[in-house]
Amino acid sequence: MKRSEINQIIRDAKEFLNEYKFLLPPFAYFTPEEWKEKGHEYDEIRRNVLGWDITDFGSGDFNSCGLFLFTLRNGNMHNPDDKKVYAEKIMIVGENQLTPYHYHWYKQEDIINRGGGNLMIKVYAADKDDNLSEEDTEIQVDGRHYTVPAGTVIRLRPGESMTNTKKLYHAFWGEPGHGKVLVGEVSQCNDDSKDNRFFAPVDRTPWVGAIKDADLSDKTRFFDKVGRFPEIEEDEAPIHLLGSEYPEAK
Repeated sequence: MKRSEINQIIRDAKEFLNEYKFLLPPFAYFTPEEWKEKGHEYDEIRRNVLGWDITDFGSGDFNSCGLFLFTLRNGNMHNPDDKKVYAEKIMIVGENQLTPYHYHWYKQEDIINRGGGNLMIKVYAADKDDNLSEEDTEIQVDGRHYTVPAGTVIRLRPGESMTNTKKLYHAFWGEPGHGKVLVGEVSQCNDDSKDNRFFAPVDRTPWVGAIKDADLSDKTRFFDKVGRFPEIEEDEAPIHLLGSEYPEAK
Protein backbone atom coordinates (compact mmCIF):
# COMPACT_ATOMS: atom_id res chain seq x y z
CA MET A 1 0.00 0.00 0.00
CA LYS A 2 1.12 3.57 -0.61
CA ARG A 3 1.61 5.80 2.41
CA SER A 4 -0.62 8.40 0.77
CA GLU A 5 -3.46 5.85 0.68
CA ILE A 6 -2.94 4.96 4.34
CA ASN A 7 -2.95 8.65 5.28
CA GLN A 8 -6.24 9.20 3.47
CA ILE A 9 -7.81 6.12 5.09
CA ILE A 10 -6.87 7.55 8.49
CA ARG A 11 -8.37 10.96 7.61
CA ASP A 12 -11.59 9.32 6.42
CA ALA A 13 -11.71 7.14 9.55
CA LYS A 14 -11.39 10.17 11.83
CA GLU A 15 -14.40 11.77 10.13
CA PHE A 16 -16.48 8.60 10.34
CA LEU A 17 -15.62 8.03 14.01
CA ASN A 18 -16.43 11.65 14.85
CA GLU A 19 -19.77 11.28 13.07
CA TYR A 20 -20.65 8.45 15.46
CA LYS A 21 -19.08 10.28 18.43
CA PHE A 22 -16.55 7.49 18.97
CA LEU A 23 -13.57 9.22 20.56
CA LEU A 24 -10.02 7.87 20.35
CA PRO A 25 -7.41 8.16 23.11
CA PRO A 26 -4.80 10.95 23.00
CA PHE A 27 -2.00 8.73 21.66
CA ALA A 28 -4.01 8.25 18.46
CA TYR A 29 -3.09 11.80 17.46
CA PHE A 30 0.66 11.71 18.17
CA THR A 31 2.70 12.67 15.13
CA PRO A 32 5.77 10.67 14.09
CA GLU A 33 7.92 13.50 15.49
CA GLU A 34 6.13 13.34 18.84
CA TRP A 35 6.61 9.57 19.04
CA LYS A 36 10.39 10.08 18.77
CA GLU A 37 10.26 12.03 22.03
CA LYS A 38 8.11 9.59 24.02
CA GLY A 39 9.79 7.69 26.83
CA HIS A 40 9.28 4.31 28.46
CA GLU A 41 5.98 5.38 30.04
CA TYR A 42 4.44 4.53 26.64
CA ASP A 43 6.00 1.06 26.39
CA GLU A 44 2.66 -0.73 26.83
CA ILE A 45 1.41 0.95 23.65
CA ARG A 46 4.56 -0.05 21.77
CA ARG A 47 4.81 -3.58 23.15
CA ASN A 48 1.15 -4.48 22.67
CA VAL A 49 0.83 -2.77 19.25
CA LEU A 50 -1.97 -0.39 20.17
CA GLY A 51 -3.12 2.21 17.67
CA TRP A 52 -3.72 2.51 13.94
CA ASP A 53 -3.89 -0.73 11.93
CA ILE A 54 -4.70 -0.72 8.19
CA THR A 55 -4.46 -3.69 5.86
CA ASP A 56 -5.40 -4.72 2.34
CA PHE A 57 -4.54 -8.37 3.14
CA GLY A 58 -2.09 -8.31 0.24
CA SER A 59 -4.93 -7.81 -2.26
CA GLY A 60 -3.67 -4.52 -3.67
CA ASP A 61 -7.24 -3.18 -3.48
CA PHE A 62 -8.15 -1.88 -0.03
CA ASN A 63 -11.70 -0.88 -0.95
CA SER A 64 -12.53 -4.39 -2.21
CA CYS A 65 -10.53 -6.41 0.31
CA GLY A 66 -9.21 -4.53 3.31
CA LEU A 67 -9.93 -3.42 6.84
CA PHE A 68 -9.43 -0.37 9.04
CA LEU A 69 -8.78 -1.09 12.72
CA PHE A 70 -7.68 0.85 15.78
CA THR A 71 -6.52 -1.22 18.76
CA LEU A 72 -7.63 0.58 21.91
CA ARG A 73 -6.34 -1.89 24.50
CA ASN A 74 -4.58 -5.24 24.50
CA GLY A 75 -2.67 -7.46 26.87
CA ASN A 76 0.45 -9.37 25.92
CA MET A 77 -0.05 -13.12 25.63
CA HIS A 78 3.73 -13.66 25.48
CA ASN A 79 4.47 -11.83 28.75
CA PRO A 80 3.36 -13.70 31.91
CA ASP A 81 3.73 -10.47 33.92
CA ASP A 82 1.07 -8.74 31.81
CA LYS A 83 -2.19 -9.27 33.71
CA LYS A 84 -4.42 -7.66 31.07
CA VAL A 85 -6.23 -10.63 29.52
CA TYR A 86 -8.55 -8.68 27.25
CA ALA A 87 -8.44 -6.55 24.12
CA GLU A 88 -10.69 -4.05 22.36
CA LYS A 89 -10.66 -2.74 18.79
CA ILE A 90 -12.79 -0.44 16.71
CA MET A 91 -13.10 -1.18 12.99
CA ILE A 92 -14.69 0.36 9.92
CA VAL A 93 -16.06 -1.96 7.22
CA GLY A 94 -17.16 -0.56 3.86
CA GLU A 95 -19.98 -1.81 1.66
CA ASN A 96 -18.77 -5.04 0.01
CA GLN A 97 -15.32 -4.50 1.55
CA LEU A 98 -14.20 -8.00 2.38
CA THR A 99 -12.18 -9.40 5.26
CA PRO A 100 -11.33 -12.91 3.98
CA TYR A 101 -11.98 -16.23 5.73
CA HIS A 102 -9.85 -16.72 8.81
CA TYR A 103 -10.02 -18.21 12.25
CA HIS A 104 -8.08 -17.65 15.47
CA TRP A 105 -6.08 -20.32 17.26
CA TYR A 106 -5.99 -18.52 20.58
CA LYS A 107 -8.49 -15.73 21.01
CA GLN A 108 -12.26 -15.79 21.24
CA GLU A 109 -13.92 -12.56 20.20
CA ASP A 110 -17.23 -10.76 20.10
CA ILE A 111 -17.89 -8.76 16.92
CA ILE A 112 -20.36 -5.94 17.57
CA ASN A 113 -22.18 -3.73 15.10
CA ARG A 114 -21.81 -0.33 16.78
CA GLY A 115 -23.67 1.63 14.11
CA GLY A 116 -24.08 2.49 10.46
CA GLY A 117 -24.96 -0.27 8.00
CA ASN A 118 -25.35 -4.03 8.36
CA LEU A 119 -22.40 -6.38 8.83
CA MET A 120 -22.56 -9.65 6.90
CA ILE A 121 -20.59 -12.58 8.38
CA LYS A 122 -20.24 -15.91 6.53
CA VAL A 123 -19.21 -18.86 8.71
CA TYR A 124 -17.74 -22.35 8.39
CA ALA A 125 -16.36 -24.74 10.95
CA ALA A 126 -12.77 -25.91 10.37
CA ASP A 127 -12.41 -29.58 9.49
CA LYS A 128 -9.57 -31.84 10.65
CA ASP A 129 -7.33 -30.60 7.80
CA ASP A 130 -8.08 -26.92 8.55
CA ASN A 131 -10.23 -26.58 5.43
CA LEU A 132 -13.78 -25.23 5.44
CA SER A 133 -16.00 -27.99 6.77
CA GLU A 134 -19.27 -28.91 5.07
CA GLU A 135 -20.76 -29.82 8.46
CA ASP A 136 -23.25 -27.67 10.38
CA THR A 137 -21.74 -25.41 13.02
CA GLU A 138 -22.97 -23.82 16.24
CA ILE A 139 -22.93 -20.05 16.46
CA GLN A 140 -23.67 -17.51 19.20
CA VAL A 141 -25.54 -14.30 18.40
CA ASP A 142 -26.29 -11.99 21.34
CA GLY A 143 -26.27 -14.90 23.76
CA ARG A 144 -28.43 -17.15 21.58
CA HIS A 145 -26.77 -20.49 20.73
CA TYR A 146 -28.02 -22.30 17.63
CA THR A 147 -26.82 -24.43 14.72
CA VAL A 148 -26.58 -23.27 11.11
CA PRO A 149 -25.57 -24.98 7.84
CA ALA A 150 -22.03 -24.51 6.54
CA GLY A 151 -21.68 -21.25 4.63
CA THR A 152 -24.54 -19.45 6.39
CA VAL A 153 -24.40 -15.65 6.24
CA ILE A 154 -25.41 -13.90 9.47
CA ARG A 155 -26.64 -10.31 9.19
CA LEU A 156 -25.71 -8.14 12.17
CA ARG A 157 -27.78 -4.98 12.35
CA PRO A 158 -26.68 -2.02 14.51
CA GLY A 159 -26.59 -3.10 18.14
CA GLU A 160 -26.29 -6.82 17.37
CA SER A 161 -23.23 -8.95 18.04
CA MET A 162 -21.78 -12.38 17.33
CA THR A 163 -19.23 -14.50 19.18
CA ASN A 164 -16.49 -16.02 17.04
CA THR A 165 -15.15 -19.03 18.90
CA LYS A 166 -11.69 -20.44 18.28
CA LYS A 167 -11.29 -22.21 14.93
CA LEU A 168 -14.56 -20.85 13.52
CA TYR A 169 -13.84 -19.58 10.01
CA HIS A 170 -15.49 -16.25 9.30
CA ALA A 171 -15.42 -13.73 6.46
CA PHE A 172 -17.27 -10.43 6.64
CA TRP A 173 -18.25 -7.35 4.63
CA GLY A 174 -20.71 -4.45 4.75
CA GLU A 175 -24.08 -5.11 3.15
CA PRO A 176 -24.42 -3.14 -0.11
CA GLY A 177 -26.83 -0.21 0.00
CA HIS A 178 -26.65 0.35 3.75
CA GLY A 179 -23.43 2.34 4.20
CA LYS A 180 -20.23 1.82 6.13
CA VAL A 181 -20.35 -0.16 9.37
CA LEU A 182 -18.79 0.83 12.69
CA VAL A 183 -17.66 -2.49 14.18
CA GLY A 184 -16.38 -3.17 17.69
CA GLU A 185 -14.31 -6.14 18.76
CA VAL A 186 -13.99 -7.31 22.37
CA SER A 187 -11.74 -10.32 22.83
CA GLN A 188 -9.06 -12.08 24.75
CA CYS A 189 -5.67 -10.43 24.34
CA ASN A 190 -4.15 -11.40 21.03
CA ASP A 191 -1.17 -11.23 18.72
CA ASP A 192 -2.34 -10.56 15.18
CA SER A 193 1.03 -11.56 13.76
CA LYS A 194 0.54 -15.16 14.97
CA ASP A 195 -3.14 -15.82 15.70
CA ASN A 196 -4.78 -15.73 12.24
CA ARG A 197 -5.22 -18.80 10.06
CA PHE A 198 -6.46 -17.57 6.67
CA PHE A 199 -8.28 -19.51 3.99
CA ALA A 200 -8.02 -17.40 0.86
CA PRO A 201 -8.18 -17.98 -2.90
CA VAL A 202 -4.99 -18.47 -4.89
CA ASP A 203 -6.68 -16.62 -7.75
CA ARG A 204 -7.49 -13.31 -6.09
CA THR A 205 -9.15 -11.66 -9.10
CA PRO A 206 -11.90 -10.84 -8.44
CA TRP A 207 -11.16 -11.38 -4.74
CA VAL A 208 -14.64 -10.66 -3.37
CA GLY A 209 -16.38 -12.99 -5.82
CA ALA A 210 -13.80 -15.69 -5.23
CA ILE A 211 -14.42 -15.59 -1.49
CA LYS A 212 -18.20 -15.32 -1.50
CA ASP A 213 -19.18 -17.48 -4.44
CA ALA A 214 -16.33 -19.90 -5.25
CA ASP A 215 -16.72 -23.67 -5.42
CA LEU A 216 -15.11 -24.51 -2.08
CA SER A 217 -14.90 -28.22 -2.90
CA ASP A 218 -11.68 -27.61 -4.86
CA LYS A 219 -9.34 -27.09 -1.92
CA THR A 220 -6.29 -26.75 -4.18
CA ARG A 221 -7.51 -23.29 -5.17
CA PHE A 222 -7.10 -21.97 -1.63
CA PHE A 223 -4.18 -21.32 0.68
CA ASP A 224 -3.47 -19.71 4.05
CA LYS A 225 -0.76 -17.18 3.22
CA VAL A 226 -2.34 -13.72 3.42
CA GLY A 227 -0.54 -10.44 4.06
CA ARG A 228 -2.01 -9.35 7.40
CA PHE A 229 0.27 -6.30 7.59
CA PRO A 230 0.95 -4.19 4.47
CA GLU A 231 4.22 -3.49 2.76
CA ILE A 232 4.28 0.30 2.50
CA GLU A 233 5.51 2.40 -0.41
CA GLU A 234 6.68 5.69 1.09
CA ASP A 235 5.36 8.20 -1.43
CA GLU A 236 4.71 10.85 1.26
CA ALA A 237 5.31 11.37 4.97
CA PRO A 238 2.99 9.59 7.45
CA ILE A 239 0.52 11.71 9.38
CA HIS A 240 0.42 9.04 12.11
CA LEU A 241 2.43 5.88 12.65
CA LEU A 242 0.80 2.48 12.51
CA GLY A 243 1.01 0.39 15.67
CA SER A 244 3.76 -1.71 14.11
CA GLU A 245 5.95 1.34 13.35
CA TYR A 246 6.69 3.01 16.70
CA PRO A 247 10.31 3.97 17.39
CA GLU A 248 11.98 2.71 20.56
CA ALA A 249 11.64 4.83 23.69
CA LYS A 250 14.01 7.78 23.87
